[in-house]
Amino acid sequence: MEAITFTPAQVQVFNLVSHIKTAAGLEQLRKQLAAFYAKQIDDEMDALWENGQFDEKRMKELRGSHFRTPYNK
Repeated sequence: MEAITFTPAQVQVFNLVSHIKTAAGLEQLRKQLAAFYAKQIDDEMDALWENGQFDEKRMKELRGSHFRTPYNK
């Protein structure tokens, strides 16, 4: 069996999560993580917009696009 090595960030998250004792606390953490990642995405999109890699024209081109993997049943 191969040993799993955790990054320092993973260890810190595990330590923090070990203190959550209620469903409400878990929900609060979930919301905080979602907000954290949403802000990162917003910041990245702002940077792409400012440097010209993404603009109104490209946004209109992508509107209605579907990028999911097609599954055959």
